[in-house]
Amino acid sequence: TKTNMTTTTLGPKQRTEILASVKKCILKQHFNVGGVNYDEWAKRFDERSPSLLGVDIEEFEDGVRKALAELGSSHTVLYHERTNRLLPQHSINATIRAFGPDGQQRWHFLDVFEDGPAHRAGIKPGEMLVAVDGTPYAPPAMPPFRIGETHKIAVSSAMGENPREITVSIPFRKGTKDRPPIVEPKSPIYRVAAPKTGLLKIPYFPGPTGISFANALDAAIVDLKSQGCDRLIIDLRGNIGGSLGFARLASYLCAGRVPIGHSLTPTRLRKGYTRDALPRVPMPRTTPQFMLALARFALRDKSVMLLTQGLGPQPFHGRVAILVNEWTNSAAEMLASFASENRLATIIGTKTAGNVLGAVNQRVGAGYWLRVPVFGWYTSNGKCLEGQGVLPDLEADVDPASLGAAIDQQATRAAEVLDAA
Repeated sequence: TKTNMTTTTLGPKQRTEILASVKKCILKQHFNVGGVNYDEWAKRFDERSPSLLGVDIEEFEDGVRKALAELGSSHTVLYHERTNRLLPQHSINATIRAFGPDGQQRWHFLDVFEDGPAHRAGIKPGEMLVAVDGTPYAPPAMPPFRIGETHKIAVSSAMGENPREITVSIPFRKGTKDRPPIVEPKSPIYRVAAPKTGLLKIPYFPGPTGISFANALDAAIVDLKSQGCDRLIIDLRGNIGGSLGFARLASYLCAGRVPIGHSLTPTRLRKGYTRDALPRVPMPRTTPQFMLALARFALRDKSVMLLTQGLGPQPFHGRVAILVNEWTNSAAEMLASFASENRLATIIGTKTAGNVLGAVNQRVGAGYWLRVPVFGWYTSNGKCLEGQGVLPDLEADVDPASLGAAIDQQATRAAEVLDAA
């Protein structure tokens, strides 16, 4: 069922206005972490623009996105408020990875988030993705998924056996100023994974303030502790990022108020700064506290050192493992880097994405929004994670055959580490 609501009559005048707005936003607000020469970028953008005025809608969007990709930064994308081709984790709540020998690689499902569209349709980790709506897809071509549409996905076992077709319905989500049009996965999810071992699965840090997530996290921690858990596995694999809620989880990893990392605006980056001179701000515990903190920095530079909240000793301190992979993004990387720098957990898995910039969404006309990074994120030691990611303490990978047999090699490794702690 197709519900493509992007206008197909976007005229040259509207396109010219959109292009002008995109260029203006980038030159005024973009956080330059990679040494971008904006004069050269703007020149290439202007040279490309006339060729985008008469092409079809998808070519127009792809042309703008290609220009934005030249900035080399995460959180930089054009999207329409009504229909978009999204990554699997943003639409069907699953991640995929290419497995197999060069030239014969196929997509396999990696993380399938509980209660998301893929999970509800019956897709399982390890299964091979064969085709979408009758079109075969193999790496590097990423299969397209659209919000508000129903897709027919052909899958098979990890070895290509037992093919079947699955119908996956993706709910419609409209983009807003606070977030792009993504299907938010359920988060947090928790359970007792083994005697005395709690498992926290965090696919996303939802909410503009993170307060509601923090309250749900508190309830999960209380429940796990009531069941005797003094070890904790935090699963951040596939995490798509989110809001300040990650700071509450960071606060559970240490007893006192400890620097998590600091934000940095383009103005402060240009003028120069010292970390010790930045305002030190713990994550607010309530919505009124959040609004007060927001007002405090509304009229001044928003470069701050974010602190943990000082939640006191926890029974699992010294016995925490954090699972990450290449689809661990943004706020989840901030958490993993904090835990790694301060030796508060053992990081297990594969290197994270390196997508760590703070972004806002700006209207650029005709229902389009530009997501643009407006501040950088640095660890408490001053390390920039953008484009670098977080390296695990223990490299551990998975393979589709094991995933298909319900064997999670990374989680097994985490359990072994905690047993030895």
